[in-house]
Amino acid sequence: MTSIDRYMARLIALPLFSTLIIAAMLLILDRIRRLFDFVAAQGGPISVVWRMLANLLPEYLGLGIPIGLLLGILLAFRRLAANSELDVLRGVGVSYTRLLRVPYMFALVLAIANILIVGFVQPQARYYYEQLRFELRTGALGASIKVGEFTHFGSQMTLRIEQSHDKGRKLEGIFVHYANKGTEYSVTAQSGRFLATDDPNTIIFRLTNGTLVHKAPNFAVPRVLTFTSHDLPIPLPKYENFRQRGGRNLEFTLPELARIGHSSHSEAQRDSSRSEFHFRVVEVATMFLLPLLAIALGVPPKRSSSGVGVFLAIVMIVAYHKVNEYAAAVGELGRVDPLIALWTPFLIFAGIIIWMYYTIAYVPGGQPIGALERSFSKLAKLITRFLPFRRKEAKA
Repeated sequence: MTSIDRYMARLIALPLFSTLIIAAMLLILDRIRRLFDFVAAQGGPISVVWRMLANLLPEYLGLGIPIGLLLGILLAFRRLAANSELDVLRGVGVSYTRLLRVPYMFALVLAIANILIVGFVQPQARYYYEQLRFELRTGALGASIKVGEFTHFGSQMTLRIEQSHDKGRKLEGIFVHYANKGTEYSVTAQSGRFLATDDPNTIIFRLTNGTLVHKAPNFAVPRVLTFTSHDLPIPLPKYENFRQRGGRNLEFTLPELARIGHSSHSEAQRDSSRSEFHFRVVEVATMFLLPLLAIALGVPPKRSSSGVGVFLAIVMIVAYHKVNEYAAAVGELGRVDPLIALWTPFLIFAGIIIWMYYTIAYVPGGQPIGALERSFSKLAKLITRFLPFRRKEAKA
């Protein structure tokens, strides 16, 4: 690797990884509040939030890696152009195609990482995320007992605690109602605590200084018992098992999608699997177009410091991602063959990018977004002329 390549690698690496980390953090911050609300509403342990976020991280990386690659290369070339270093390199005979060597090294490595993430890691993580949501809803992860509120353990037991001390080890002001096949227990007690047993399906609730009302079908009247200490066995509810992986196409790996799309007897399942398969492959293939797009939009016109190229690059990649999502939905419905629905926009997008790169690399004085840059420059000048006038008018 030459000194030029090492210099390019340093220029690209910092904005690339910074953008990737910032994008992942923004996506996490957007989701973490909703996860805390969901876990708190279900009465689950707060630690499960971090497990859910860990299972969402592959999905965020799959979205953030292409954006990080695009902005890393774009900002590197924008810095070269702003410092006139690009003119020097071009003057000594270094072409844009030669400068693409390091960007394509980054693109190749990140494309391999992205295909591993979206093709193998993300489907597994998505399944574990849905499993955690299921276990939270059913209470299989354990429920927190909220002081002053009625807490339901399955459909058989209801518990209310007035006070909790010593991190939940000592409970006061207890009400318990348990019903099973016509037999009911209603208990009030001054204090109590939970004890484990040898049976993993049963716990003991040791109550002190209370009253128990026992009602059964063979009792003429309910039995009332006053006690100083009473052990109430509580059978834990049995929870149904979570479904097998593959309830959704998002949970299938790329080889599994290819196999189902080829051999499934259901036309709907075959179309949906093929659509998801081509969607993931197209998203990864697009990464090899991003270095060309970054150069085309990262080098501004002479004597211009406009950031229109950065803005347009983000708009283009996000809009193309949304087009792919729509194409995948159309292909999943079977209205258009998934191969055509997803690869036609890719070819159009590739054609636009190749034209933009050819214009800036091989057309003398070419600037693919020159007209847009000039329009924004005129608009900026108009605004700067108008604002001082408004300030003077306000002072008058």
